[in-house]
Amino acid sequence: MRAGIVAKGHAGDLEAYLRRAVSFLKKKGVEVVLEEDLKGRVEGAQEGYPRRQLPFHVDFLLVLGGDGTLLSVADASARAGIPLLGVNLGFLGFLTEIKKEELEEALGEFLEGKAMVERRQMLEVEFKGRTHLVLNDAVINKSALARMITVRVCVEGTEISKIRADGIIVSTPTGSTGYNLSAGGPIINPQVSAIIITPICPHALTQRPIVIPSSSGVSLSLVSGEEVYLTLDGQRGEAMVEGQRVSVREARERLLLVRPAGRSYYQMLKEKLGWGS
Repeated sequence: MRAGIVAKGHAGDLEAYLRRAVSFLKKKGVEVVLEEDLKGRVEGAQEGYPRRQLPFHVDFLLVLGGDGTLLSVADASARAGIPLLGVNLGFLGFLTEIKKEELEEALGEFLEGKAMVERRQMLEVEFKGRTHLVLNDAVINKSALARMITVRVCVEGTEISKIRADGIIVSTPTGSTGYNLSAGGPIINPQVSAIIITPICPHALTQRPIVIPSSSGVSLSLVSGEEVYLTLDGQRGEAMVEGQRVSVREARERLLLVRPAGRSYYQMLKEKLGWGS
């Protein structure tokens, strides 16, 4: 078995956790391959591949960092069909749910087949003839100094609204606790199959978030707006101009996300958000 490791390069005590991970995996007979940017940071691991290529050369991926680090490799991991185990070296950590103190325990549970491996819904986003995979969300928004934008929203080919707002978020249930939640959208359990459409600071207060079946196709057309950008999982972005359209639908691919055994989603909400307290 081969394990790949990607990490947030400037995370505190990164070398210590790299050494711990590599040592534990080697004792279990697992070959370790580092992402290219970690070259020389720890002994006992092979020099590896660029981050987005690494998932195609290993059997599972260990992420040491925060949610942004995990999101940067989620699409490639889903395409490769490998499990992704995230250990939080950052702050909140919804996706990198495993605590750094649980590193060896979590790896051991996974290698022994005791960990939970959830199949997380992803979205396929088509823009300017290219197709992208996202785990959390696709966001259309304006720059800080630009005026409100207008976006025509169609579901299954039928226009449901022209939203005038600072932007609009199309989110998965996994992404519901991210930007969607900050913009007033609902929390959706990731085991629910759905797509969430949430306006960002809409001009009309009647334009509220809506949850639609995951089988629905969503089309977002920019009617008006200057300095507008499409951002995917907060990692990749492109400028948009009036008349351009973004198409969003449920992807065939799923992210295989490793979670701690015995810890429910609702426990995680209480720990991370104080929800229900």
